[in-house]
Order: sequence, then C-alpha cells, then structure tokens
Amino acid sequence: MCSVATKGRQETAAPSTAPAIELRGISKAFGPVQANKDISLSVARGAIHGIVGENGAGKSTLMSILYGFYKADAGEIFIGGKLTPIHGSQDAINAGIGMVHQHFKLVENFTVLENVILGAEDGQMLRPSLAKARKLLAELSDEYELSVDPDAMIENLSVGHQQRVEILKALYRQADILILDEPTGVLTPAEADHLFRILNGLKAQGKTIILITHKLREIMEITDTVSVMRRGEMTATVQTKDTSPENLAELMVGRKVLLEVEKKPATPGACVLEIENLRVVDEKGVERLKGISLAVQAGEILGIAGVSGNGQSELMEVLGGYQTATGTVRLNGRELDLTGRHSDGQSRRNSGIAHVPEDRHREGLILEFSAWENMAFGYHNDPKYNKNALLMDNAALREDTRQKMDRFDVRPPIPRLQAKNFSGGNQQKLVLAREIERNPDLLLVGQPTRGVDIGAIEFIHKRIIQLRDEGKAILLVSVELEEILSLSDRIAVMFDGRIMGERMPEDTDEKELGLLMAGMGTREAN
Repeated sequence: MCSVATKGRQETAAPSTAPAIELRGISKAFGPVQANKDISLSVARGAIHGIVGENGAGKSTLMSILYGFYKADAGEIFIGGKLTPIHGSQDAINAGIGMVHQHFKLVENFTVLENVILGAEDGQMLRPSLAKARKLLAELSDEYELSVDPDAMIENLSVGHQQRVEILKALYRQADILILDEPTGVLTPAEADHLFRILNGLKAQGKTIILITHKLREIMEITDTVSVMRRGEMTATVQTKDTSPENLAELMVGRKVLLEVEKKPATPGACVLEIENLRVVDEKGVERLKGISLAVQAGEILGIAGVSGNGQSELMEVLGGYQTATGTVRLNGRELDLTGRHSDGQSRRNSGIAHVPEDRHREGLILEFSAWENMAFGYHNDPKYNKNALLMDNAALREDTRQKMDRFDVRPPIPRLQAKNFSGGNQQKLVLAREIERNPDLLLVGQPTRGVDIGAIEFIHKRIIQLRDEGKAILLVSVELEEILSLSDRIAVMFDGRIMGERMPEDTDEKELGLLMAGMGTREAN
C-alpha cells in the first residue's frame, strides 16, 4: 500500500472481525419532517454495500450524518468497533471516511493537484505540500487505476475524470471507507464500467465502500450486500446474490414497479421540427455543432445518444433559445430566428416549444425560490396569473401549482416550500409539470431521469410516452443508453458535434450505439 495510517488511527484500530461501520438507532428530523427514524445498519469490512430507496427516503441524510454534514438527533456511530462521535466532516476524515458527492466539490479553475491538497496542506508553504502530493498522487493513480493528469485544470476534464479526482482526494486523506452518492449519474456506460473496476480494485485492497444509487442494474452488478430505505426507515438488508431487481424495486416503493417501458408503436404524423446544417461556434472560436440536420415528427420520440460534451447540450440550447447559431430551424413549417431579437427563450415558448433542461439546478430551477415561484418561470405573462398589468395573482399561481403538484405526485405537495428542500426526483417533477402542462408542439427533454429514483423514473417515462401518444413531437437527450433504447422511436447518435448515424431501436443495441458514440461506424469497428 502507498499510504500509511497515522499514529492516532493505529491507536484506535479495532479487531478485524468488527464491522467497518455500525449505526445504532440513528434519527434525524428537519422540523416536522422525519428524515431518518431509528435506523440501524452494519457494513462489513472490505465489502461494497449498496443503499437504495426512493428520492426522499433518507439515504443521503443518513450518509451526511456519517460524514459529519448533519448531527443526528439520536443514535450512535461505531467505526471499526469503536464508538466514534462525529461532530463535523473533519471528525469523519480523521476516522478514515471519505465521500464522493453526486455534485462534485471541486474548484474548476484549480488543477487536479491543487484540488487534491485543498484543505489538507502541510503548512503555510504550498510548494512542499504540492511536491509530496504529486508523488503520492502518482502512486495512488497506479495502484487504483485512477490515471489523471495532476496538472490538468478541472474545467478541462470530462465528468468521469473529475470523479476520479474526487476519489483521489479521499484516498489522499487516507480514507478506508468511501461513500459514493449516485456515482454514475453523469457517466457514460464505458466510464461506469471503468468506475466499477476501480471500486473492485479498492475492495481488493481492503477498502469498504458504500454505494448510494437508484440504478438496480448497478446494485446487482457491483455490490455484496444491499440495504433498502423507505420513508426514512430501513426496511430490509439482503445479500445481493439472494435478491432481484424486481424484488428490490418493490421493497423501495412498496408496490410492484414496471422496470420496462410499456408503449404502443408510434404513429408519426406531420413534421414538427426540421433542422438543416445547424452550426454553433462558442466564444473561444471552437465549432461545437458541425452541420447538424434532423427532423422530428408529431407523435414520435427522437432520442439523441452520445457522450456528454459532443454537442447535445448546444443543440438543446439553440432550440431552447439561449444559444445563437447559423443554419435553418423550422417549427411546423415556420422558420425560427437563430440570431436576432426573436431567438430568446420567451420567443421559443411562444412558438410552441417547451424545454426540460439537462441540469435542473443550473437551468431549470432557482433553488432559493418556492415551488410556486419556480412554476411561473418563463410563463409569468400568462393571463391567468395576472390580475392587471402591474400585479401577478399569486393566489392563482399557488393554486395552479398545487394542482400540478397533485397531478405529478410531487412530495411534499407544499407550493410554499423552497425548491432546494425537495428531493432530486421531486425537483425534476416540478420542472416537468411546468413544461409538459403547457401543451407544447415540441418538448425538449434533457436527461429526464438524472439522479431520479425508480418510482419517479417509472412516472416520468409514462408521462413522456403519454405526451407522444397525444401527438406531440419529443426530442430526448440522455446519456442512459437503456433509457434511449426504451423510450425512443428513432435514435440519432452524436459525436464531436456531428450526427454519426440514425438507428431504429429494434435494429440496434448498446454495443453498436456505444461504438457510434465513440466516433466509430460499424464498418470501422469491425
């Protein structure tokens, strides 16, 4: 091993038979909401232990208590058999716990090396710390297949490489226990497979890993044991080999869940969206879209597959009205303005386009605002929200929000609650309710189920299919190939700002799509 435990850690080492982690009677409430209720959990040393549950089940709260972000109202934490009070994250780090968050905690204009030592410097002089970190980083990278350039700027790294930096940060701080919160939510299939190899390597070296995820395929593939949470309580802990995705889904939701999308064959109608030779050049002069041509008909879903950063975001931004471009875009036969005063989001909405953005936190919601205020964004000029030219009818907007929350099963159904206090799945439902209920001719959907639990995924997929069956055109962007194959009536694959090809879902598979996403046609791959 390339890292050595500190003297303090050696003094508190427990017998190897003790669990790596034991939680006893953990409870935590936020006002009237009981996030965790009398939870007990034991995690074996050197194991990969999965924790699954719906959004809002209390998984992240429980792990935040273990990592010191929150203090439990009641209960005890044992690390390696020793009672370990954790009052903050530094206590957790001192106890050998590291955490990789769903939304990475990296400084984008710092290098990899600077991010790794941030908060763990040896003194006021940075040069010795950097030299020591560079040597240790090279050893860790080799040992755990975490290859990454220590001098690369974070902003220039792919999401998969940024995640490796987060893992290196934890290992640099001598973590023996790693908590990963939704680690594959923004990874491609190839990146996820590489992450699993890394996790198995860490396990082989005796590390203990807690994996929070909503993807049951990953649970079945990588974990030894899985615990299920529902509504703040621990409902079951089972050996992974003794369960199934269907059983876990039922334990999570409390009812049987459809794991496959049920839909009738599409009956496409008139052409709603036509794109010809669409090009985008960013502020640095880099061409992001290189002559895209596509068409989407009424009553069909066109899925766009591709690794993040290959032009899908720019395509959605142009169509959504917050990126200029050259080329031609027609909606229902009428050409849209791509560069002038009518190329903004409001003009797009007025023309019949609704947009569920890829990143709900940055583009879909203002987290400090209430649910009812978020429901008005982009539609604040709607006559039913306005008493007169000066004042909005807030009561009408709150009532409209309450009805939408009821139809989209948003929990808790409280219009006055700030958006940041909803779980990820319920935040996504708020955005979907705002956009879908506008009865658009074209719905743009980016990463519809990113970070969303199994029950919410089932609901979101059903609503998208329902909209298609009502004759709407849908352009779907997702890095989840399983989702693309399940929902799409046609699939276009993007690579380096170009369309690599189109496929029918029944005539292709994840392997062929993965090759196209890597810039290889079938002939080149053969």
